[in-house]
Amino acid sequence: MSTEAAHPAGWAGRLVLNYRSEPWHDGGRRTVLHSRHEGPLRVLASLYPEAPSVCHNVLVHPPGGVVGGDSLHIEAELGAGAHALLTTPGATRFYRSAGRPALQSLNARLGAGARLEWLPLETIVHSGALAENQMQFTLAAGAEMLGWDVLALGLPASAEDFERGHYTQSIELPGVWLERARLDATDRALFDSPLGWAGHKVLATLWFGAGTALTEARRTALLDAARGLLDASPLAASAGASSPHAEAVVVRVLAGRVEPVMTLLTQVRAAWRMLAWELEPCAPRIWRC
Repeated sequence: MSTEAAHPAGWAGRLVLNYRSEPWHDGGRRTVLHSRHEGPLRVLASLYPEAPSVCHNVLVHPPGGVVGGDSLHIEAELGAGAHALLTTPGATRFYRSAGRPALQSLNARLGAGARLEWLPLETIVHSGALAENQMQFTLAAGAEMLGWDVLALGLPASAEDFERGHYTQSIELPGVWLERARLDATDRALFDSPLGWAGHKVLATLWFGAGTALTEARRTALLDAARGLLDASPLAASAGASSPHAEAVVVRVLAGRVEPVMTLLTQVRAAWRMLAWELEPCAPRIWRC
């Protein structure tokens, strides 16, 4: 019996994350998480592998995938000066639907001077899925973030194509930058055209967002660092970096497989983290498991 058939009402989940920067015993600051959940969404213990001021968390969804009828919502609020890094233990999978849509949403709000790193592992959309994934990040003055999204249609490594269904995705920094697309499996002009996906199966987006306009020097430094790494990558022909707004720098990559994309994004993220915040990369521990 399929997961969807076993749970006819679908999973309904809500996770609320509240980060606050609090005084620490050494005179510094510590980012502390207070969370609550409803349904099958959890956050693992807070980790501090680099400093008390940076809180690392892993978001988990015990059912293991998202199917028709599921509705999962994450709300994150970062108080002034807080710094949170969020990732996942594995890919997010949208499975084949029997007819009902699946929805996942993230709404993050960053206070003055807060920092967020949104670094989930890839999203895999299986053939037959009917799904929507919404992400919105609202940044107050002085707040900044690094985020990425890696989308794989079908299972490229197993030669499973995305032949049926549709997937709608939006990434938004309100008033600054909006990416929205509806990917219909029957739209071969989009997937096959050199003006579209050009036969690739993976689309990745990496962005640096700010609540205050970046100086020209910072924008240029972020763009130059990204372009240098893209040019040196095997994916150079299908990757680019731009700054669509004074408060955003964006990298886009098309590829046939997820692994080389993740390698490239990790390199750019490391360069941007040092340039923007003078912080070493410090990859989440779960990536090394």
